[in-house]
Amino acid sequence: MASTTAADKKADLAGPGIGTYEDLENLLPAAYQPLLSPKDTQKAITVVKEYIEDGLCRELNLMRVEVPLIVDELSGINDNLDRDGSRGPVGFHISNDHGKHPINAQVVQAATKWKRMALKQFGMGMGEGLYTDMRAVRKDYFLDHDHSAYVDQWDWERVISDKERNLAYLTDTVKRIWKVLYGAHQIAQELFPGLRSEKYAPIPEELTFLHAEEILKEFPDLPRKQRETAILQKYPAIFIYGIGWTLEDGYPHEMRAADYDDWSTPTTSTDGLPMHGLNGDILVWNPVTRRRHELTSMGVRVNGDVLKQQLEETNQMDFLKYPYHQGIVDGTLPLTIGGGIGQSRTYMYLLRTAHLGECSVTVWPDVLKEMCAKRKIHILE
Repeated sequence: MASTTAADKKADLAGPGIGTYEDLENLLPAAYQPLLSPKDTQKAITVVKEYIEDGLCRELNLMRVEVPLIVDELSGINDNLDRDGSRGPVGFHISNDHGKHPINAQVVQAATKWKRMALKQFGMGMGEGLYTDMRAVRKDYFLDHDHSAYVDQWDWERVISDKERNLAYLTDTVKRIWKVLYGAHQIAQELFPGLRSEKYAPIPEELTFLHAEEILKEFPDLPRKQRETAILQKYPAIFIYGIGWTLEDGYPHEMRAADYDDWSTPTTSTDGLPMHGLNGDILVWNPVTRRRHELTSMGVRVNGDVLKQQLEETNQMDFLKYPYHQGIVDGTLPLTIGGGIGQSRTYMYLLRTAHLGECSVTVWPDVLKEMCAKRKIHILE
């Protein structure tokens, strides 16, 4: 195995996706046979969507609320997704009233910050939460088999107490979410027998929980995506704690924005080793694409002290001028836990499709559509 350089690890921190269509052509399954027809896939999506939404409400005490598609640039509500500015939002100018009362608007990239403000707006109490049927645009993604410019998520957020800002509470919440996703898998197979295929290993009933530092210790010479791929060979469904904190090799497992997830609070592993972070991702092994597959990113959110610490570490203290950030520092916004579950990504995993475009309708380049057509991958248009 070739040795990994510092440049390899740095390049692997932020960008999702594969990188080139030459690489993608070699990675897409060559002998693909969808388990369901396009029509039945749509029927199954309806069933799975309803089951997951009902399950999240039941397990996490959530209610559905409306969510914005666009926000005011000056609000500071839009998500940066990372901390280096490499993935920016789509913006546009609304001249309004012949330019007398203009607004510079942005299309949301995620509703992470908005949800926390919405909890206050809707008067949510301790243990209550919300979920949204969020739609967003992320223009800086490389469009491959499981990344698109169009993003659909169940964005959710729940009010918690200061005592619940810990690893045990995070773990319990993750288990509840996985219980819902696993149940959706079971109901889909029951109603659509074509999904019961011996071609693919069954979805694990339980997750394996690991800290990013533990995975690095096991695969110290691999960059992040290769580490994830390697660990998923042992455990096909995992939750990785502590994404965003600088690990022992001098790099975070992956870049995280500084102003929503808490990735810096000290914790300890199950073996008593010192760790950091109250956040993480659910990753699974996708037996169709034979690749790592991220379903959700989530975590305990920053409080005032953690927010200032993480903004200082990332040289973004100027963010404290925004109402959202001021509300966290002065305590007018509640303490929360939350995350975003990719809808089409989840359908792709549960319904055993080879491409995101079999589950959602968006734009794809001709080179990708032609590539998929040769492999009998039906891309929706």
